Amino acid sequence: MTLLSPEAPKVDPTLVETVLEYSYERGWTDGMPTVPCTGEQLGRFLAQTTRAADEVLLELGHLNRSLTVRLAAVNAVMAGCRPEYFPTVLAAWDALREEGYVGAGMWQSTTGIGTLLVVNGPVRNEQGFNSGANLFGSGARANATVGRALRLVAINVFGLAPGVLDQSTQGTPAKYSLCLAENEEHSPWPALAQEHGVAVGESTVTAISMRSVSHIEARQARTAEQLLYDIAGTVARTGALLQETLSTCLVLSPEHAQLLADQGFDRPQIREFLEEHAVVPEEVLVRAGKDGVSSQQRLRLPGDHPDARRDPRLASGELHVLGGPEAVNIVVAGAPNCGISAVVDAHNVGRPVPSIALVAR
Repeated sequence: MTLLSPEAPKVDPTLVETVLEYSYERGWTDGMPTVPCTGEQLGRFLAQTTRAADEVLLELGHLNRSLTVRLAAVNAVMAGCRPEYFPTVLAAWDALREEGYVGAGMWQSTTGIGTLLVVNGPVRNEQGFNSGANLFGSGARANATVGRALRLVAINVFGLAPGVLDQSTQGTPAKYSLCLAENEEHSPWPALAQEHGVAVGESTVTAISMRSVSHIEARQARTAEQLLYDIAGTVARTGALLQETLSTCLVLSPEHAQLLADQGFDRPQIREFLEEHAVVPEEVLVRAGKDGVSSQQRLRLPGDHPDARRDPRLASGELHVLGGPEAVNIVVAGAPNCGISAVVDAHNVGRPVPSIALVAR
C-alpha cells in the first residue's frame, strides 16, 4: 500500500488537516474523521429525494430540537455516505420515528441504547450492503456510513454528546453504527419485511432499539432443539432483564436457519419455542436481585426493595422472560460458513410488529 498513487488527485495535506481539526474542535464528530459538506455535495444528496428540504423527519419536543431532510443530508455527507444512499438514510429516520423510542428520549438513557437497522430488498445489492461475512464488523461502506449518519445527527442536531445530553453509563458500539442487510439469498424463509406484509421487490429499513449483542457458538448442534435451547439460554440471561419482560432480535446464521427449517421450524414456531423455554427459575432471580418489579417503572428489583411488588409471573416458580412470541424478531444474516448466530437485546417491549419503512425509489 502506498500513501498516494501518481494518479490520485492532488491535495493540500495542510488544508485537509485543518478541515478535519476544525470539525473536531467544534464537536461535530463521533470520534472519527468526518467528510466536509459543501453546497455542491448537499445538492447532490437532496436531488436523490422528492421530499422538501425543510420537511421535519423527527422532532424531540423535550429538547425543542428537530431534524429536517436538509440536516439529515448534511450529516449523511459527513458520515461518508454516497448520494444514492440517502433514500435509505431517510427510510431509517422514518422507521425510527414510527418506532417512537428515540422521540421518548431513549438515546439519552443510562442504559446506553443504540439502534439496529436491518435493510431488505433490492437496495441491498444495488448499494453494496453487507449481509454476509463480518456484517457486525467493519468493511462495508454502505453499512458503516448509513448507520453512522444517524449517530452524527444525534450529536450535531439533537446535541446528544456523551456525558452531556447522552447519559449512557457505558454505551454500546452500536452508537457508532449498526446497520446490516438480511441475507435473503441464503434464507429458507421469506425476508423479515415480507413476513410483516411488505411486497416482494420493495426495499425497506427496519429500526430496532437495542442494547447489546451476544453471540451463540453452536457449531456442533445437530438438532433444532439443541440449537433452540442454546438460544433460549442466551435470551434468558439475568443481565438482560431490565424491565418486567424483555424483547430480542435473533440474527440467525444461514447454517442455523437451514438446520431449523430442515427440521420443520418456521419463524412462528421458533418464536413459540423461545417464549416457552426462555425461562429463569425464581431462585436464580432472587440471587440476582431481580425477583420483584417496581410499581412505577416496571423495573426489576430485589424482592425486599421498598418499591418492589411480587411478580405474578413467578406463580409457577419461574419467569418466562419474553413478553410473548411477538417479542422475538428473526433475521437471517451472516456468511453461510459456520454455526454462529447472535441474540440482540432489543427494547421493543410491547411492540407486536417491528418498525419498517419503505425506501423511496
